[in-house]
Amino acid sequence: MSSLDEERLWVAYGNYLAGKVIFLAGLSLLCAGLLIMAVSLGPVRLPVPEVLRTLVGSASDERLRIIIFNIRLPQALAALLAGAGLAAAGAAMQSILRNPLGSPFTLGLSQAGAFGAAFAVMVLGSGFMQPGQTTVLTIVKPWLTTASAFAGCMLISLVIIAIAGRRGATPEVMVLSGVALGALCSAGTMFLQYFADDVQLAAMLFWSFGDSGRAGWREVAIMAVMVAAALLFFACNRWNYNAMAAGDETARSLGVRVERVRLLGMITASAVTACIVSFLGIIGFVGLICPHVVRRLIGDDHRFVMPGAALVGAALLLAADTAARQLLAPHVLPVAILTAFLGAPAFLSILISRQR
Repeated sequence: MSSLDEERLWVAYGNYLAGKVIFLAGLSLLCAGLLIMAVSLGPVRLPVPEVLRTLVGSASDERLRIIIFNIRLPQALAALLAGAGLAAAGAAMQSILRNPLGSPFTLGLSQAGAFGAAFAVMVLGSGFMQPGQTTVLTIVKPWLTTASAFAGCMLISLVIIAIAGRRGATPEVMVLSGVALGALCSAGTMFLQYFADDVQLAAMLFWSFGDSGRAGWREVAIMAVMVAAALLFFACNRWNYNAMAAGDETARSLGVRVERVRLLGMITASAVTACIVSFLGIIGFVGLICPHVVRRLIGDDHRFVMPGAALVGAALLLAADTAARQLLAPHVLPVAILTAFLGAPAFLSILISRQR
C-alpha cells in the first residue's frame, strides 16, 4: 500500500469518526434543550431565562426555586436517566443475544418487577386508599414496594444465569428462559390480583403505570449511580460486543470470553433495568426502539451505538414525559402510555422497512 493510499484511508477514517462525534454532540445538545423545556413547561409556564437563572442559583424568587427543584427538575432528570439506562441496556441485550427483539424486558424483568410490587401490595400491605377532601390512591411504604420489585427483577436474573450456566450461556437459552420465567411471574401477578380487594387491585394497577413523577432527589441519585456504572461497563466492553456481532466462534478466535461477557452484560443490563422499574414502574419500548434508530443512523459500531442509544433514549423519554404532562392538562398521563402508543407503530415501521 502506497503512502498516498494510506493517507486517504486515514482521512476517510477521520471523517467517519467526525461524523459520529458530531451526531453524538447534536444529541447531547438536544437532551439539554429538552431538559430546559421540560422544566419550563407545566401548569405554570416558566420563562426559559428565569429557569436558567434559577438553575445556576442567581434567581431570588423562592416560588420558582420550589417549583423547579422540588417538582419539575427531579421528574425531568428521572425521565432522562430512565431513558438513557433502558436504551443502553436494550442496545447491550440486542448485541449479547444477537436478537433484534432483545430489550431489557426480553428476559421477563418487567413481569418480575410487577410480581414483586404486587406481592408487596397484597402480602406486605403497602397499598391503601388515603381519604381526604378527595379520595386519593397512594402507595404507603413506597420503599418496601420498590425493594420488592427490585428483588423480583434480580431474582429472575439470577435464575436465568443459573440456567444459562448449566446449559451454556447461549442467546437462545437466555431468551427462552426469560420468556418462560416472565410468563410464570405474570401468572403469579394474576393470582394475587384475583384475590386482592378493590383497594389492593387499584394499588397494583397504579404501580404498573410507568411514571417519572414518582421520583424524588433520592431516587434520582440512585438511578444516576446505576446508569453511570452501567454505561461505563458497556463502554469498556464495546470491542467485545463488536467482535460478538460477527458470531461466537469469531469472537472466541479474537480472544473474547464470550460466555463471561454475555453473563456479565446480562447482569448489568438487568440491574440497571431493575433499578429503573422498581422506582418508576414499567416503561416499555424505549429499550427496544432506540437501539434500532441509532443503528439505522450511524451503523453498528458499538463505540457509538451505546452512547448514541443512551442519548436517543434520554431524549425520547424526556420528550414523551413532557408531552404526557401537556396533552390532557391539568390531567397527567403516565409516560408509559405515551411510549407504548409511539413505540409500537415506530417498531412496526422499522420491521416493514427492513423487509423492503
